[in-house]
Amino acid sequence: MVFLPRSGKKHRVKTRTRFAPSPNGALHLGHAFSALCAHDFAHSNDGDFIVRIEDIDGTRSRPDHISGILADLAWLELNPDAPVQYQSAHIGRYKSALEKLAALDLLYKCTCTRGDISAALKNAPVLHGPDGPQYPGTCRNLSIEANSGFCWRMDMGKAVALVGPLRWNDLVAGDQFADPVQFGDVILWRKDAPASYHLAATVDDALDGITHVVRGRDLFAYTGIHRLLQALLDFPEPVYWHHPLILDGEGQKLSKSKSAPALSIQRLAGGDGRHLINNLRQGVLPLGISLSDT
Repeated sequence: MVFLPRSGKKHRVKTRTRFAPSPNGALHLGHAFSALCAHDFAHSNDGDFIVRIEDIDGTRSRPDHISGILADLAWLELNPDAPVQYQSAHIGRYKSALEKLAALDLLYKCTCTRGDISAALKNAPVLHGPDGPQYPGTCRNLSIEANSGFCWRMDMGKAVALVGPLRWNDLVAGDQFADPVQFGDVILWRKDAPASYHLAATVDDALDGITHVVRGRDLFAYTGIHRLLQALLDFPEPVYWHHPLILDGEGQKLSKSKSAPALSIQRLAGGDGRHLINNLRQGVLPLGISLSDT
């Protein structure tokens, strides 16, 4: 049976969780498990489960994927308790957050291409973090007048110095030290799309009243970045639960990039979504599929 942790510290507002898929591909069993964890955690605490479509990834966000996601969730009977949210309708809130960070003198323009960064990394050693080599800071101290073709990065060292040490709580892993510096100067506003995942998700979770962020264990380390943004933007601190991951036969996380079988194949073939989701609740997984230990 799926383990649901206790909700942690008491909140003065109703428990609220979210499932926030990107419509750049079809949902698979790993998504179903993540949606199930957020849905059942909220309802076990007399709370609300919402669905947020993260549809600001340029041309990769497709309407047919959005309709497929919503059809899959309805088929699984994981229905949201409020109207579906769309990030594309909230660009203004991300711009406001970016402007506040700029007013704190924490942002700088970066015109580096991937090729520029690769070349710079060959010439100077840099620290490595969970995402690989950190950005070498090429543009950090430059005065760039470009009106197009740049992204906004956050000077992580300056930001951390401003707020001081931060911690956060995971319902399973316990009290954690926030270490955003390990990712280097992250991008908050992209060249090819609006707000980055880090900025948009943090702003949305705060303004949508999310009390408990329920998401996969693969996003655990990113929480340090999000706690830093919460502190800088005067947002409330949610409680986190980073649930286990669904693994394939090789012990790798199911993913769109590795062509994990789409839920829609079963749905369109007349499969029973309620049976599938109840099997997940009971820990009954298809042959060759497993659940990670952490």
